[in-house]
Amino acid sequence: MTVLAHQTDTLTRDALAVLQPGFEGTTAPAWLLRRLGEGLHAVGLFGRNIASPEQLARLTARLRAERDDVLVAIDEEGGDVTRLEVRDGSSFPGNLALGTVDDTGLTRGVAHELGRRLAACGVNLNWAPSADVNSNPDNPVIGVRSFGADTHLAARHTAAYVEGLQAAGVAACTKHFPGHGDTNVDSHLALPRIDADPDTLTARELVPFRAAVEAGTKAVMSAHIVVPALDPTRPATLSPRILTGLLRKELGYEGLIVTDGMEMNAIAGTYGIERGSVLAIAAGADAICVGGGLADEATVLRLRDALVAAVRDGSLPEERLADAAARVRALAEWTRARRAAATPGAPEGGAPGIGLTAARRALVLTGRVSAVGTPYVATLAPEPNIAVGDETPWGVAGELAALLPGTASGVYHEGVGVGEVLAAAGDRTVVAVVRDAHRHPWMTEALDALVAARPDTVVVEMGLPRAEPRGALHIATHGAARVCGRAAAEVIAGA
Repeated sequence: MTVLAHQTDTLTRDALAVLQPGFEGTTAPAWLLRRLGEGLHAVGLFGRNIASPEQLARLTARLRAERDDVLVAIDEEGGDVTRLEVRDGSSFPGNLALGTVDDTGLTRGVAHELGRRLAACGVNLNWAPSADVNSNPDNPVIGVRSFGADTHLAARHTAAYVEGLQAAGVAACTKHFPGHGDTNVDSHLALPRIDADPDTLTARELVPFRAAVEAGTKAVMSAHIVVPALDPTRPATLSPRILTGLLRKELGYEGLIVTDGMEMNAIAGTYGIERGSVLAIAAGADAICVGGGLADEATVLRLRDALVAAVRDGSLPEERLADAAARVRALAEWTRARRAAATPGAPEGGAPGIGLTAARRALVLTGRVSAVGTPYVATLAPEPNIAVGDETPWGVAGELAALLPGTASGVYHEGVGVGEVLAAAGDRTVVAVVRDAHRHPWMTEALDALVAARPDTVVVEMGLPRAEPRGALHIATHGAARVCGRAAAEVIAGA
């Protein structure tokens, strides 16, 4: 092999190594297996790839038959954002519920049990937890995915989550650096901006990430946000000042830096995914997450070739690409070694029912009802958060029907007339279920009208509980996971 051919082969393998692509279907396509053999080191899984734990275990085993140290990544936050249980809803409450309980031992145990289940299915990298401080309650994309608005609470629970997850052999990927909590734009749709001053950023946004670094998080995910106090021109994912200067040098982080999805419009709509990927690696990122929307071989080849071309034209230093690929391989080796050393059995501090226990503890009740009888569940549904998706069921109707046979239900959207709800309810007790009512004036108006007409209405808030409690009984679940719905249903049913 000539020197040039060897260099080309090395560049190609390094370019493939830094990609974390997705794919369609519940079995690994031939192109993906072939690219794993050529140097691809990671695969990202989404809800479309998962039918059951057994199927997922077979899928990851097939990937490992091609590359034993492959990183199999997933966006499994628990709570509202679940891929492992996308069709039924999560067995674990999300961050806001855990932050509301404020028991770091519980958070560590929940993360450990979640990690155990992921590891049993062959998943070894989790794009979680969210370390964002939810300082803007109108944030359209974070909300219940944050442990809360208190900086130090978010920090201690971020650290506990990282410790619990990694003790189960699954690498944590703390996100979204340097903090997505103060935005009012969803980066899936556009490029958000945070105008906080440097002192505020240091005292608020960066504290949970420092805690995650100290806890040993194996990966950190960058945010597609512009923070002028840190870099007035580049979003964090593409900023050397933020990824190399702040995260690497100031915070002393040595692990893997992963980008948020490069097909998100904040990057794809402003820089394009090829140029964006080159700029991200040059800025200090080590792995390119792509595949939530673009999940085909052509995308992988486009990004591979863009990285190789950038090295050849001098816009991306070859040493930077090689360093990024080396960090990917180092994490892959850590996960392989953890898998080899794993022993069967229940995790310390965890238990199969810990998710429901946590969801019950997170409930906050205002008011009371003596008897509900047979209820009518009216779900006032907003447009789905893109990170959450619209395929995961939420609410209390199914869980309440299991406890109170004969429960009826309906789903209503903006523009609903209260008379329509009352006509469907008849003489049943109305259980009105909402999600982030404070962000949707039509919901608060509907709730006010329902409670005025039927003072015995029960209100269940499954998002961020910012609006005034309404109804004879108001239940704040602090998340819309299946177990949150179950916990609320138990209260309503008197169970």
